[in-house]
Amino acid sequence: MSENPNLLHVTDNDFDQQILKSAVPVLVDFWAAWCGPCRTVGPVVEELAGEYAGKVKVAKMNVDENKATPGKYGIRGIPTLILFKDGQVVDQIVGAVPKSRIKDLLNKVA
Repeated sequence: MSENPNLLHVTDNDFDQQILKSAVPVLVDFWAAWCGPCRTVGPVVEELAGEYAGKVKVAKMNVDENKATPGKYGIRGIPTLILFKDGQVVDQIVGAVPKSRIKDLLNKVA
C-alpha cells in the first residue's frame, strides 16, 4: 500500500479525535488484509482521498487490528464505508461498489 498523504490510518485509540471531532466530514473505510473486495475498493478510496483533499478527510481502519470501533458501529461485512459529519453517521455503503457510488456519497457533504 502506498503512502498517501491525504489518507489517514486510524485506530480505536485515535478514532474519536481523528473522526468524530473532525472539523470536516470524514469517510472511513473499514477493511481487512484478507478481504478480496477490500483490495478492490482500497485503491478507489485512495484516489478519492486525493480528489476530495480539503473537503473530506478519508481514513482507513483495519478491523482485525481494531475491534472496538467496528463493533460500536455494527460492522458485519467489509468493506464498509461510513461517512461521518459533525461526529454523526451520515450514510454508509457495504461491499465493493463502483467509484461513482462512493463519489455520490461524498458529494452529499463535499
